[in-house]
This record gives sequence, structure tokens and C-alpha cells, in this order.
Amino acid sequence: MKKYILNLYLIFIDTIVLSGIFYITLYIRESLSLSSLIPEFGTIDFKDFSFVIFIILVLFYYEKIYTLRFDFWQDTRRVAKSLFIAYFMVLALLTLTKTSLEYSRLFITLYFALSIVFLPIIKRYSKKLIFKIPYFRKRYLIIGNDTQVNIFKKEFKDNWYLGMEYTVHEYDTVIISSDGISLEKVNEKISYYLEKHNEVYVVPFVNDINFSNSNIMEYSNIRHNTIQVENKLLDIKNIFIKNSFDYVVTFMILPFFTLIHIIISILIKKDSKGDIFFKQHRLGKDNKDFECYKYRTMYTENQDELLKEYLKIHPDEIDYYKTYHKYKNDPRITKIGRILRSTSLDELPQLINILKGEMSLVGPRPYMINEKEKLGSSKHFILKVKPGITGMWQVSGRNNLTFKERKELEVWYIKNWSLWTDFIILIKTVKVVLLKVGAK
Repeated sequence: MKKYILNLYLIFIDTIVLSGIFYITLYIRESLSLSSLIPEFGTIDFKDFSFVIFIILVLFYYEKIYTLRFDFWQDTRRVAKSLFIAYFMVLALLTLTKTSLEYSRLFITLYFALSIVFLPIIKRYSKKLIFKIPYFRKRYLIIGNDTQVNIFKKEFKDNWYLGMEYTVHEYDTVIISSDGISLEKVNEKISYYLEKHNEVYVVPFVNDINFSNSNIMEYSNIRHNTIQVENKLLDIKNIFIKNSFDYVVTFMILPFFTLIHIIISILIKKDSKGDIFFKQHRLGKDNKDFECYKYRTMYTENQDELLKEYLKIHPDEIDYYKTYHKYKNDPRITKIGRILRSTSLDELPQLINILKGEMSLVGPRPYMINEKEKLGSSKHFILKVKPGITGMWQVSGRNNLTFKERKELEVWYIKNWSLWTDFIILIKTVKVVLLKVGAK
């Protein structure tokens, strides 16, 4: 029963939001009509527009937004996909029924643009409200080794958007992690729990592949399925899409970069002697090194002496460097340098590397030349793509990650790349920079 009540609640909220956006769009469009540059607008009645809201809700249901519990980003992607399809369906219907002249294309476009912004935000807060009520939280039993159980327990506790909680009593459904369990045992557990519940979730033991973006092929004659796994960043089409995205976003940022660059350059020159830019050879795509640009954040004089004296007083920093490949409090960093590093503004000049075709907005960390051998077997993946200004490593802990953990994240990113993943990482990077999470 609670499943249907929750569905009705979510549908009701979306209906209210979509209706509210209609009136907001109406107000904006009528305000624009006051300008001589915009054609006069014939007001649309809400009753006549309701078919658009109906189409959107049907597509949401088709995308299982109301029936499955996705995390925020997966939910938002499905909302965006549904709105994108609905937009073109509405335009096609208006054209085919010859009613397009009665509607403003600007109004339709503005309505969907506002929906794609407001719907995910409202959904986030409405779910936070409803999942505060224990009755609507879905209870899961997790079968697996202690590591897997703890991973899911932590996720359910931290990610309130899912509305899930771990329990060993009176559970609604079961998650079976196949890691370390034989195939025969997994099949037994699936059969056992399906007798009691109408659904069971299975976690495949291949944990560095995102199967949500894979195609499942059915071979009905032999009752077998295959899962297509791709290295998407080796596909020419995907490389073109990613490069185009990089250049478009970079050119949009350039005017702001120019203004910030002037201010930072003055501050660097006033703070200490030396060049504005720091250039260092880094490992790039196809194992070719390139000159990576950053703002200079260190003193140019007596660097070795400063570090030597510091390590004498703080010998624990030597072990820290071996693990994280950085010092916690490097004495060679200038005052303005610490600010630039803590805000990640020191990496802004890498936009030049993007324009030169040497880097990407999102990608693996640009490793130093002497770190090549430390990459081990991961280098065959990491050095096949352009390094990025930001990446999985930056939004997942940054300096709090070990060198090994960074490599694992970057290999995962390359194997499971999508433009949506890049978009999420860019959004999360803004949060990391503003909150200074893991920055040093």
C-alpha cells in the first residue's frame, strides 16, 4: 500500500510543480511581449496546455521515475531525458494538428527549460520531506561479505534521496552481493528470497563496470544473456563529442577567465618574485608528455633549503608524501599560492592546454613524468585519454585519497565514461571548490 501512496505523492508534487511552471512561463512570456523585439503573445489557457503535462508525466512513469528508487543524479538524468523527448513530441503534435500557430515556440521552449531546472530541485526537497517519515522508507536486507554490507549500509544512511534503510528484520526486499559467493550459491539465494518477495537485487562482482549504461542482449534459444561492456573513450564518436563539449564550455568560460587572470597576475607579482605561470612537463594522451600550465604558487628562491629545514622539524611529512605524493603543509608555497591551491584557481591556466588539444575539462589527473612507473598496469588505461583539469579523483576526496585509490577511480571513469558523468563531475567540482573539500 505504501508503494502506491508514495507514487501518488510524487505524481501529485510533479503535477503541482509543472502547473506552477506554466504560470511562471506565462508571466515571463507576457513580460517579454512588452519589448518590440519579441512578437505579441496570444495567451494560452491552462486547460488547453494540460496535455503537455500529461505527456511529461506518462514519460516519467515510462522511465520508472515513480516505481524505482534512483539516486539524485540518475533520477535527474531520467527527468532530463523525459523532458527532452516530451519537448519534441509536443512540437511535432502541434505541427501535425496544425495548431502550432496558436502556440508560441518561445513559450514552449521556455517552459521546458524552466522545468529541467526546477523539477530536480523540487523533487530533491520533496523526497527529503517524505522520507523523513519511517513508513515510506524501503527496508533492505543485504546478503554478502562484511565489506559489501558496510558499503551499502553507509550509502543508505548518507544518501537520504534513496529513502532506503538497512535491516535484518521485516525487510521489504533483498540485495545479494555476489562478491566471493559461488554461482550455485547465488542462484540458491535468489530462488530462496524470490519465494518470499517479488523482487531481489543482485550486485555483480565486477565492480569497476557501470552496468546501467550497458546493453543486455538476450539469446532466448539457450536462455542466456550477455552484457555489452565498452571502453567508451576509445570510440571515435565519443571522442568527438567529448572534445566538442570541452571547446564549447572553454570558450564560454574565457571572458571570465580573462578578468580573473588579470587580478591573479597582479596578486602573484605583488606577493613574490618570479613568473606568473608555472610550467611543468606532465604525462598526456598516448604517453606523450606536454607542458602543463598552472599559476605559480611557490617561491622561486631557496626552495630546497626551505623544504630541507621543514622536513627536519616534521619528519612525519616524509611518510605522508610516500602515501599521498604531496606534503600537508609545504613551506615552499607562497601566501597567495595557498589561496590559489585551496580554491583550485591555480589550475585555471589549464584552459590554455584544452585549447591546445592537450587536456580535457574532465579526465584523469595529469601525472608527473616520474610517476609513470607508479601507475603500473593502470597506465595502459590512463594514458590512452587526455588528462583533465578535474576528475573523479577531485570530487571523491582529492588529497584524502591514496595514490592507489586515485588510479582506481580514474580507470573506473575511463571504462564508464558518459557526457552525463562529465556534467555531474563539473557540478560536483564547484561544490568541492566552494567547500574546500580535500583541497590543499
